[in-house]
Amino acid sequence: MKTKTTLLFNALLVLAVVFAFSASAWAGKVYKIGFSGAITGPTSDAGNPLSKGIEDWFKYVNDTKMLGDDKIEYIIRDDQYKTDVTKRNFEEYLDEGIVFYLNYSTGSTLGLKRDFEEEEMPVAPSSYHEGNLVDSNYIFIPVATYSENVVALAEYVKNNHKGAGNPKVAMFIHPSAFGRGPLEDTKKAVEAGLAIDIVEVVEHGKDLDNSAMLKRLMSKGVQYVICHTVQSPVATMLKDAKRLGVQAASFGEAGKLTFLGAHYTGGSDLIALAPGACEGFLWTCSYNLTSEGNAKAKKQLDLAKKYGRDDKAANSHNYAAGILQAQIPTMAIIAAQKAGMEVNPENLYKMLQKMSGDKAFDSFATVGPVSYSNIDRIGVDLVNIYEVKGEQFKAISSIESEFMKKVRARMK
Repeated sequence: MKTKTTLLFNALLVLAVVFAFSASAWAGKVYKIGFSGAITGPTSDAGNPLSKGIEDWFKYVNDTKMLGDDKIEYIIRDDQYKTDVTKRNFEEYLDEGIVFYLNYSTGSTLGLKRDFEEEEMPVAPSSYHEGNLVDSNYIFIPVATYSENVVALAEYVKNNHKGAGNPKVAMFIHPSAFGRGPLEDTKKAVEAGLAIDIVEVVEHGKDLDNSAMLKRLMSKGVQYVICHTVQSPVATMLKDAKRLGVQAASFGEAGKLTFLGAHYTGGSDLIALAPGACEGFLWTCSYNLTSEGNAKAKKQLDLAKKYGRDDKAANSHNYAAGILQAQIPTMAIIAAQKAGMEVNPENLYKMLQKMSGDKAFDSFATVGPVSYSNIDRIGVDLVNIYEVKGEQFKAISSIESEFMKKVRARMK
């Protein structure tokens, strides 16, 4: 009996030593970051690949020991695009001790703006709505706002229009604050001197046929249609335009319609939705596309391959958006570590405000560097103008909206 007791004691002692050694071998800290987004439900075509980008980047950070012995514990929850669910997720994340929060929709970002202020929680949203920055200090937008994208398109139209007089433009927008915000800023740009004529504004519904609308625009002499919505209604419109024979074969072709769109209107998903009808479509986006075939694209594809993503997700600009959204708190944590500061919401907020000049970072997901300061909470100011050529988006130009700067200056 004594022998059995001794053996049991020795076994427990060995286990205790092994446990103690394991604990000392990994003595790092854990930083919690939460994401709430539409992984299913409305806009999940964007939210699903975006969430995969977030997850894969944080896996990569931990697997490669980017933070040394420290790790990121990421919590990803589906809110199905419902603001009440988003708010509940955010409150639960606070209880779990997050140091940074990743939000998704425009509606919930605006709806939780006061909460972010009260909790003094730094936030990187998937929404690039200009209004997120109004009366807000803790929201850091990853890339150029929707308004910057749309106004940049309007500038491109003006600068490249070959006809006499101001180019006649129609705006095709989403029936929400997401769609209307950039419209208002484009009107302000016109007031500031951008010489285009906005002939008509169409807030689309769930129309399966845009024939009547396209014929009406043609009768009014419209030559350019600038879209700010999501891919599916744009795909329907492009297919209808091709069927009616009103789609321009070259930019600004007289008597035809040239179609342009901002951020969520384009990408590989649009081509899949409207094969053969997208040729010549112009699109603005701050993300580097895998169709560019450059070194940045290779890094995105390698990350997707490492974590077993399919080709659709791997090549999505929404996957790239998720990567960047996760990189922002990662870089803030690294900056805090280098400064010898505790990693908490207050210090990550301070690090973001200093992330400019030589402290800005270059992301393989974007077309330009990511920088923030105490007066600038938009990460990437540059947008690429992509054109569909041979069923692929290819960059033809880069632009930083000059008129958006004038609009903001007038608002101060």
